[in-house]
Amino acid sequence: MITLDHVSLGLTGPHGLVSILEDISLIVNRGEKVSLVGQSGSGKTSLLMVMAGLEQASGGSVSIDGRDITSLSEDALAAFRRDTIGIVFQNFHLIPTMTALENVAVPMEFARRADAFAQAKDALVAVGLAHRIDHFPSQLSGGEQQRVALARAAAMQPKILLADEPTGNLDQETGQQIVSLMLDMQKRYGTTLLLITHDKTLAAQCDRIVTISDGKIASSPSHAAA
Repeated sequence: MITLDHVSLGLTGPHGLVSILEDISLIVNRGEKVSLVGQSGSGKTSLLMVMAGLEQASGGSVSIDGRDITSLSEDALAAFRRDTIGIVFQNFHLIPTMTALENVAVPMEFARRADAFAQAKDALVAVGLAHRIDHFPSQLSGGEQQRVALARAAAMQPKILLADEPTGNLDQETGQQIVSLMLDMQKRYGTTLLLITHDKTLAAQCDRIVTISDGKIASSPSHAAA
């Protein structure tokens, strides 16, 4: 489902070119749950951004569901990402002037789905927020905001779900609730899940743990069936 072939990423800073990722090759199988771990600054989030097409690789190729996304135009990439990839960020990234229902419906409206609001409501019900659909982000707790973000990512039943520290801003109990919801959705839809986390307990719930160190893969055991 995800194939990275000798991917590199370099960004220009005040002191010249800085290497962020170096010679990354990785295969994530369809329906697999993979956790990505490593120290802060190791390149985990940059790697996720490259997978999502939100950051252009400096070298190598990135194939998602059999399609090389490094060759796509910005418009084609945006459409492909909308239809294929769901993303959950640590900081929620909700639109503050929209209700929970509107936030979840946005990507489906862009996709011209006639049932956008009905599907958004179903997604919020699925994450236990039926009573919060008309609330704005500022009226929700951190855990509730992350549930909205998860509902938004899952509403279109993406083939791939990318999650960047989805429990990082939550207490342990609330974080575990988010994890349970995410894993339930992954199992229900057969979604391929790639999860960045510092939580060893969360990482252990995945099929495989990939370790990143200094922009390189330090450890990537073979896929093991759950």
